[in-house]
Amino acid sequence: MVKNSVKLSVAFCALMALFACSSANNKPLLIGFNTDSTAIVFNQIEQSGLLELQQLQAGDSTFNNLVSVLQTPSEKDSTIKETPVEGRFTVTDSNLVFIPISSFVKGRDYLVITHLNAKFGNMKDLLSGELKNRVRPVQKLLRR
Repeated sequence: MVKNSVKLSVAFCALMALFACSSANNKPLLIGFNTDSTAIVFNQIEQSGLLELQQLQAGDSTFNNLVSVLQTPSEKDSTIKETPVEGRFTVTDSNLVFIPISSFVKGRDYLVITHLNAKFGNMKDLLSGELKNRVRPVQKLLRR
């Protein structure tokens, strides 16, 4: 009986230590067009990640590994192929901005896939046994 309670308390302490080490920023990453829909803005990036992005050079390929923007077929126009959107990134003091080389087309869908603020899972995933062995990217479908 004592051994079982000791094992249970050790397991509980290990679980608490695991979640105590997680980041306090639980806000989701916000992805959306800017006011005139000429760029995609990434807000609420974790502070440590934002500092790392600010140290990168403007043309660094790391941005392309972290963020992908794809033009995707929509319900209105299914003849469009899923193609990557070329562009450049700028980092401000609070967000990351993707500016495409050619402007976004009104009525088209754009899929944004990023590893910014990505996590293995959350408490619900851990308790339900759905925790994955790799980081899940954040995905957002934007319609211009």
